[in-house]
Amino acid sequence: MKQASTVTSRRSFIKTTAAITTGVTGMTAFPAMALAGDRYVGDGLHIIGPKEGFSPQVGTLVSMMNWMRDTVLRSVKGMKQEELDYLHDPKSNTIGAMLLHLAATEVFYQGNTFEGLNDFKETERATWNPAMELGDEGRKVIKGHDLDYYVNILTKTREKTLAELRKRDDKWLMTVDPKFFGGQPTNNYCKWFHVVEHESNHNGQIKWIKGRLPGGKGGE
Repeated sequence: MKQASTVTSRRSFIKTTAAITTGVTGMTAFPAMALAGDRYVGDGLHIIGPKEGFSPQVGTLVSMMNWMRDTVLRSVKGMKQEELDYLHDPKSNTIGAMLLHLAATEVFYQGNTFEGLNDFKETERATWNPAMELGDEGRKVIKGHDLDYYVNILTKTREKTLAELRKRDDKWLMTVDPKFFGGQPTNNYCKWFHVVEHESNHNGQIKWIKGRLPGGKGGE
Protein backbone atom coordinates (compact mmCIF):
# COMPACT_ATOMS: atom_id res chain seq x y z
CA MET A 1 0.00 0.00 0.00
CA LYS A 2 2.83 2.35 0.88
CA GLN A 3 4.53 1.62 -2.46
CA ALA A 4 1.34 2.36 -4.41
CA SER A 5 0.97 5.61 -2.49
CA THR A 6 4.54 6.60 -3.33
CA VAL A 7 4.04 5.93 -7.04
CA THR A 8 0.77 7.89 -7.03
CA SER A 9 2.46 10.81 -5.28
CA ARG A 10 5.30 10.80 -7.80
CA ARG A 11 2.87 10.83 -10.72
CA SER A 12 0.83 13.61 -9.11
CA PHE A 13 4.00 15.66 -8.65
CA ILE A 14 4.93 15.25 -12.32
CA LYS A 15 1.44 16.24 -13.48
CA THR A 16 1.31 19.23 -11.12
CA THR A 17 4.73 20.46 -12.19
CA ALA A 18 3.77 20.24 -15.86
CA ALA A 19 0.55 22.13 -15.20
CA ILE A 20 2.37 24.88 -13.30
CA THR A 21 4.95 25.22 -16.06
CA THR A 22 2.21 25.57 -18.65
CA GLY A 23 0.27 28.10 -16.60
CA VAL A 24 3.22 30.33 -15.76
CA THR A 25 4.75 30.48 -19.23
CA GLY A 26 1.57 30.41 -21.26
CA MET A 27 3.18 27.71 -23.38
CA THR A 28 3.07 23.95 -23.51
CA ALA A 29 5.50 22.16 -21.21
CA PHE A 30 7.44 21.00 -24.29
CA PRO A 31 7.33 23.80 -26.86
CA ALA A 32 7.93 22.97 -30.52
CA MET A 33 11.16 24.98 -30.51
CA ALA A 34 12.65 22.44 -28.07
CA LEU A 35 12.29 19.49 -30.39
CA ALA A 36 15.67 17.86 -30.86
CA GLY A 37 16.66 18.11 -34.50
CA ASP A 38 14.43 21.11 -35.22
CA ARG A 39 16.26 24.18 -36.55
CA TYR A 40 19.52 23.36 -34.81
CA VAL A 41 23.02 22.62 -36.01
CA GLY A 42 23.33 19.37 -37.97
CA ASP A 43 20.91 16.68 -36.82
CA GLY A 44 20.33 18.25 -33.41
CA LEU A 45 22.48 15.64 -31.71
CA HIS A 46 23.49 18.02 -28.93
CA ILE A 47 19.92 19.04 -28.12
CA ILE A 48 18.59 16.90 -25.27
CA GLY A 49 14.82 17.02 -25.24
CA PRO A 50 11.64 15.86 -26.97
CA LYS A 51 11.97 14.48 -30.49
CA GLU A 52 9.45 14.45 -33.29
CA GLY A 53 7.69 11.10 -33.60
CA PHE A 54 7.95 10.24 -29.91
CA SER A 55 6.02 11.25 -26.81
CA PRO A 56 7.84 14.04 -24.88
CA GLN A 57 9.66 11.98 -22.25
CA VAL A 58 10.32 9.06 -24.61
CA GLY A 59 11.81 11.51 -27.10
CA THR A 60 14.02 13.00 -24.39
CA LEU A 61 15.28 9.52 -23.57
CA VAL A 62 15.93 8.85 -27.27
CA SER A 63 17.95 12.06 -27.56
CA MET A 64 20.19 10.84 -24.71
CA MET A 65 20.52 7.41 -26.33
CA ASN A 66 21.50 9.02 -29.63
CA TRP A 67 24.08 11.27 -28.00
CA MET A 68 25.76 8.42 -26.13
CA ARG A 69 25.77 6.10 -29.14
CA ASP A 70 27.43 8.78 -31.25
CA THR A 71 30.10 9.15 -28.55
CA VAL A 72 30.83 5.42 -28.59
CA LEU A 73 31.04 5.29 -32.38
CA ARG A 74 33.43 8.22 -32.43
CA SER A 75 35.66 6.35 -29.97
CA VAL A 76 36.03 3.40 -32.37
CA LYS A 77 35.98 5.28 -35.67
CA GLY A 78 38.52 3.92 -38.14
CA MET A 79 39.65 1.03 -35.95
CA LYS A 80 41.07 -2.01 -37.71
CA GLN A 81 40.20 -5.64 -37.03
CA GLU A 82 43.43 -6.32 -35.17
CA GLU A 83 42.75 -3.34 -32.92
CA LEU A 84 39.20 -4.50 -32.22
CA ASP A 85 40.61 -7.95 -31.34
CA TYR A 86 43.44 -6.64 -29.14
CA LEU A 87 43.45 -8.29 -25.71
CA HIS A 88 45.38 -6.23 -23.20
CA ASP A 89 45.72 -9.09 -20.68
CA PRO A 90 44.11 -12.51 -20.05
CA LYS A 91 41.33 -10.97 -17.95
CA SER A 92 40.48 -8.10 -20.28
CA ASN A 93 37.79 -7.87 -22.93
CA THR A 94 38.45 -6.74 -26.47
CA ILE A 95 36.91 -3.58 -27.88
CA GLY A 96 35.00 -5.70 -30.38
CA ALA A 97 33.56 -7.81 -27.58
CA MET A 98 32.46 -4.72 -25.69
CA LEU A 99 30.68 -3.35 -28.75
CA LEU A 100 28.79 -6.62 -29.11
CA HIS A 101 28.11 -6.52 -25.36
CA LEU A 102 26.37 -3.16 -25.82
CA ALA A 103 24.10 -4.69 -28.47
CA ALA A 104 23.40 -7.73 -26.28
CA THR A 105 22.42 -5.51 -23.37
CA GLU A 106 20.03 -3.55 -25.56
CA VAL A 107 18.46 -6.78 -26.84
CA PHE A 108 17.93 -7.90 -23.24
CA TYR A 109 16.12 -4.67 -22.35
CA GLN A 110 14.04 -4.91 -25.51
CA GLY A 111 12.77 -8.29 -24.35
CA ASN A 112 12.31 -7.13 -20.77
CA THR A 113 10.47 -3.87 -21.38
CA PHE A 114 8.67 -4.63 -24.64
CA GLU A 115 7.78 -8.29 -24.04
CA GLY A 116 8.02 -8.79 -20.26
CA LEU A 117 10.90 -11.29 -20.51
CA ASN A 118 13.59 -11.78 -17.88
CA ASP A 119 16.13 -13.52 -20.11
CA PHE A 120 16.97 -14.01 -23.76
CA LYS A 121 14.65 -16.22 -25.74
CA GLU A 122 15.89 -19.77 -26.23
CA THR A 123 16.59 -19.03 -29.89
CA GLU A 124 18.69 -15.98 -28.95
CA ARG A 125 20.94 -17.44 -26.26
CA ALA A 126 23.62 -18.92 -28.52
CA THR A 127 23.91 -15.57 -30.27
CA TRP A 128 23.88 -13.24 -27.28
CA ASN A 129 25.06 -15.09 -24.16
CA PRO A 130 28.81 -14.89 -24.95
CA ALA A 131 28.54 -11.15 -25.58
CA MET A 132 26.35 -10.58 -22.53
CA GLU A 133 28.55 -12.57 -20.13
CA LEU A 134 31.91 -11.76 -21.79
CA GLY A 135 34.67 -13.51 -19.81
CA ASP A 136 36.39 -16.62 -21.19
CA GLU A 137 33.62 -17.50 -23.65
CA GLY A 138 33.53 -13.99 -25.05
CA ARG A 139 37.30 -13.92 -25.42
CA LYS A 140 37.12 -17.24 -27.25
CA VAL A 141 34.40 -16.56 -29.81
CA ILE A 142 34.14 -12.79 -30.32
CA LYS A 143 36.96 -11.99 -32.73
CA GLY A 144 37.82 -11.87 -36.40
CA HIS A 145 35.29 -9.16 -37.34
CA ASP A 146 35.81 -5.74 -38.84
CA LEU A 147 34.24 -2.54 -37.50
CA ASP A 148 31.33 -2.63 -39.94
CA TYR A 149 30.25 -5.97 -38.47
CA TYR A 150 29.80 -4.46 -35.01
CA VAL A 151 28.34 -1.17 -36.21
CA ASN A 152 25.75 -2.97 -38.35
CA ILE A 153 24.61 -5.06 -35.37
CA LEU A 154 24.42 -1.99 -33.13
CA THR A 155 22.48 -0.10 -35.81
CA LYS A 156 19.95 -2.86 -36.44
CA THR A 157 19.44 -3.37 -32.72
CA ARG A 158 18.87 0.35 -32.20
CA GLU A 159 16.46 0.55 -35.13
CA LYS A 160 14.27 -2.05 -33.45
CA THR A 161 14.41 -0.16 -30.16
CA LEU A 162 13.36 3.10 -31.79
CA ALA A 163 10.54 1.42 -33.73
CA GLU A 164 9.16 0.01 -30.47
CA LEU A 165 9.59 3.26 -28.55
CA ARG A 166 7.57 5.10 -31.21
CA LYS A 167 4.63 2.86 -30.26
CA ARG A 168 4.81 3.79 -26.57
CA ASP A 169 3.97 6.84 -24.51
CA ASP A 170 5.15 8.57 -21.35
CA LYS A 171 2.76 6.56 -19.18
CA TRP A 172 4.47 3.35 -20.33
CA LEU A 173 7.88 4.91 -19.73
CA MET A 174 6.97 5.66 -16.10
CA THR A 175 5.46 2.19 -15.49
CA VAL A 176 7.05 0.66 -12.38
CA ASP A 177 8.49 -2.85 -12.17
CA PRO A 178 8.27 -3.53 -8.40
CA LYS A 179 11.22 -5.95 -8.14
CA PHE A 180 13.89 -5.51 -10.78
CA PHE A 181 17.17 -4.06 -9.53
CA GLY A 182 18.02 -6.19 -6.50
CA GLY A 183 14.37 -6.51 -5.58
CA GLN A 184 13.88 -2.74 -5.65
CA PRO A 185 11.24 -0.97 -7.76
CA THR A 186 12.26 0.75 -10.96
CA ASN A 187 10.49 1.97 -14.06
CA ASN A 188 11.00 1.60 -17.79
CA TYR A 189 12.62 5.03 -17.88
CA CYS A 190 15.31 3.91 -15.43
CA LYS A 191 15.86 0.65 -17.33
CA TRP A 192 16.50 2.47 -20.59
CA PHE A 193 18.55 5.17 -18.90
CA HIS A 194 20.68 2.31 -17.61
CA VAL A 195 21.29 1.34 -21.25
CA VAL A 196 22.63 4.88 -21.77
CA GLU A 197 24.91 4.96 -18.72
CA HIS A 198 26.02 1.40 -19.48
CA GLU A 199 27.32 2.59 -22.84
CA SER A 200 29.07 5.47 -21.08
CA ASN A 201 30.77 3.04 -18.71
CA HIS A 202 32.04 0.81 -21.51
CA ASN A 203 33.03 3.79 -23.62
CA GLY A 204 35.52 4.63 -20.87
CA GLN A 205 36.90 1.10 -21.03
CA ILE A 206 37.09 1.25 -24.81
CA LYS A 207 39.09 4.49 -24.66
CA TRP A 208 41.40 3.06 -22.00
CA ILE A 209 42.18 -0.01 -24.12
CA LYS A 210 42.49 2.10 -27.26
CA GLY A 211 45.18 4.13 -25.52
CA ARG A 212 47.15 0.94 -24.85
CA LEU A 213 47.11 -0.54 -28.32
CA PRO A 214 50.55 -1.50 -29.66
CA GLY A 215 52.07 1.70 -30.96
CA GLY A 216 49.44 3.79 -29.22
CA LYS A 217 50.12 6.95 -27.26
CA GLY A 218 48.52 5.77 -24.03
CA GLY A 219 46.84 8.45 -21.97
CA GLU A 220 43.13 7.64 -21.59
